[in-house]
Amino acid sequence: MDLTTEAIKYLTQLKTKPEEHIVDIGNDRYLVINDDGNVQEIIPTAILANDPLEINTLSGMIKYIKANLDRVDKPLILQVKNETQVLLMGTLASDGRRETLAVAQAIIPYFDFNNFLDSENFVIAFQSKFVRNNDRDILLQVMGKVVEESVKDTGDDGISQAISIRSGVASKADVKVPNPVTLIPYRTFVEVKQPESKFVFRMKDGPRGAIFEADGGAWRNQAISNIREYLENNLREEISKRKITIIA
Repeated sequence: MDLTTEAIKYLTQLKTKPEEHIVDIGNDRYLVINDDGNVQEIIPTAILANDPLEINTLSGMIKYIKANLDRVDKPLILQVKNETQVLLMGTLASDGRRETLAVAQAIIPYFDFNNFLDSENFVIAFQSKFVRNNDRDILLQVMGKVVEESVKDTGDDGISQAISIRSGVASKADVKVPNPVTLIPYRTFVEVKQPESKFVFRMKDGPRGAIFEADGGAWRNQAISNIREYLENNLREEISKRKITIIA
């Protein structure tokens, strides 16, 4: 280790006794000296929180930060880890560890993407787990009124499917389902705008329907951006005063 000339001179001249083996050289630095005069610096172990506070909403995370309960005089880091998780952390401690004070974990309704669902489960899931828009309503109409035996005879050009649906009490009409469709599932924190993305809609006999992601996961980047913007807008004063850095 590197020591100043004065510190080396001091340690060389020091006659150590068992009770004098720890030496304070200032700036929160301490040296331990054994009976042979060998010197080693003590690396203090930082006292960190054992378990982070668990939160399920962004608004809860914001209230926790504004309450100024912990590490008031220390800079903090808000990391948007992904579309469903935000971490509140401290800077590196003296022993190289990083404290996690709180974790916001979004509660997301489960939808079985990429798998075929029967018409009843499909309709229920679309009404409860998707934000209403034009394409959602079209798929609900198709799945709610599809004529079961017609699915096997569906016209399919590889892009769109022509489905026979009930148009009246005793009549039916063919409707061409657009592909891809733009849908808005609930996939991130409820406080922010849900990202829309493209899906491919397909049907099988039964009738059963499924949607398949068609944007390569780009919606995740938009969700993370929406979370960062929400946090910045609601923590402007704290970001400035408490030196909070948002990383996304």
